[in-house]
Amino acid sequence: QVQPVESGGGSVQAGGSLRLSCAASGYTFRTYGNSCAGWFRQAPGKEREGVATIEDPGITNYADSVKGRFTISKDNAKNTLYLQMNSLKPEDTAMYYCGISRLVRGCQGRAAISYWGQGTQVSVST
Repeated sequence: QVQPVESGGGSVQAGGSLRLSCAASGYTFRTYGNSCAGWFRQAPGKEREGVATIEDPGITNYADSVKGRFTISKDNAKNTLYLQMNSLKPEDTAMYYCGISRLVRGCQGRAAISYWGQGTQVSVST
């Protein structure tokens, strides 16, 4: 059973940075042959939305709201997916989830995700 586990959330002031990590038991990140995986977020009263995804061979996709500020990456040796978040804004406040799909491509939508982590909270204050 694939089980993503997120870490790295916290509270920061606007303009600050955080790096989220996702360690996935039961799944191995490889140079090739990976499933599509990514980060999603859900703010109170809102639907879960895609933030950033990564698929072979290193193709990344970002929501317009985070382009230029967030970077998704993976470290195969550490079997970990990351989300580097810079220039954080109060509107980035949400629970952030790591998701792994059974699809090779196109997992930007939450319906494409088969395995979810429990989430890590990110709070950005003014």
